[in-house]
Amino acid sequence: MPNSDLLPSLLSKLYENQLALEASIMELTNWVEQRGSTEVAENIRGALHAIDQNEEFIKLTLAVLIVPD
Repeated sequence: MPNSDLLPSLLSKLYENQLALEASIMELTNWVEQRGSTEVAENIRGALHAIDQNEEFIKLTLAVLIVPD
């Protein structure tokens, strides 16, 4: 398998990791907020907003890259 064939799989796995990290961080954010640190929780949610903004573009790009021949 040529190295260029690995790129779509690599990008897909990186995207899956990104989503898993986002979910984990959101769980921690909820835990922090439940303990009274609402300002910290809001700051974290603001930082995670970039992931949400880029998610659709990433999904569409992966769909184009991973189209079977």
